[in-house]
Amino acid sequence: MRVCGAKQLRHLNPGTQHMKTIVIAIGGNSLIKDAQHQSVSDQYAAVVETVRHLTDLLARGYRLVITHGNGPQVGFILLRSEHSRGLLHQVPLDSIVADTQGALGYQLQQALENEFHRRGLKNSVATIVTQTLVDRADPAFAKPSKPIGEFYTREQAQERMRVEQWTMVEDAGRGWRRVVASPKPVRIIEAEVVRHLVKDGYVVVAAGGGGIPVMADGQGMLSGVPAVIDKDLASAVLANQIGADMLMISTAVERVCLNYGQPDQRELDSLTVTEARQFAAAGQFAAGSMLPKVEACVQFLQGGGREAVITCPGKLSLALNGISGTRIVP
Repeated sequence: MRVCGAKQLRHLNPGTQHMKTIVIAIGGNSLIKDAQHQSVSDQYAAVVETVRHLTDLLARGYRLVITHGNGPQVGFILLRSEHSRGLLHQVPLDSIVADTQGALGYQLQQALENEFHRRGLKNSVATIVTQTLVDRADPAFAKPSKPIGEFYTREQAQERMRVEQWTMVEDAGRGWRRVVASPKPVRIIEAEVVRHLVKDGYVVVAAGGGGIPVMADGQGMLSGVPAVIDKDLASAVLANQIGADMLMISTAVERVCLNYGQPDQRELDSLTVTEARQFAAAGQFAAGSMLPKVEACVQFLQGGGREAVITCPGKLSLALNGISGTRIVP
């Protein structure tokens, strides 16, 4: 482990980086800057800013697979669905994940193609509506824990639980919310399609929102389930399946920190898998925030990946040079 300020990290050899494949996970929250900028046009403006940094990596000779979160966007659709109750049919959660994959994929495709045109690059983008297989025996199904949608009164919650068969919990005095399972991703159904597209030179957008959660029956037939999959863990699974060289997770901070937000906060330049596990066990990484990102990096490395990096969007290119971000290695 090295803390911020150390400059002894190994740098990627420019002669060996050509055509390496990177899976880059960007957060759905990163597309919403604040409560005053939540509209579709506001989100697109954030996408335009993000893809400039992604295109920097493409211009350096890397093959890119882009994954993204969708938490706020799913929440917006659920809210619209709730307000149209009695007028229109309810939209199941798996279909909402599919909807957001298409909508955010469209924004990423358009912004990337425009940026390519501006720079004179000849690359093309493909968005894959992606399914993620989960295990029906996953213990997460027995204990739903992921809050989604709006807040309800006790009376409204009781009605939803009776009519919709939702699992709902009281949330810190703010009201009742629906909770769904967040099972571990087993494999990405369309991974082979992604691999072939990347090999043929396409920039691919896939596994949006962690992918549409699906189960397989005894005959291998798939069906959607009302669940939410962590997009960082799904990104690690996809990266392993396609044989990516690196997993990069773009988040709100430049580096992973110890004692985050405390006077003795330390930023980390690098971590080994062993160190990452030790710090996670000690409670250094917040659940629902940095913890799943670190876990995804560890999972990718254990699955045969070479390097994983966590940093903010504006530092992606510098992180590849070893002078920004936190690099996690075996």
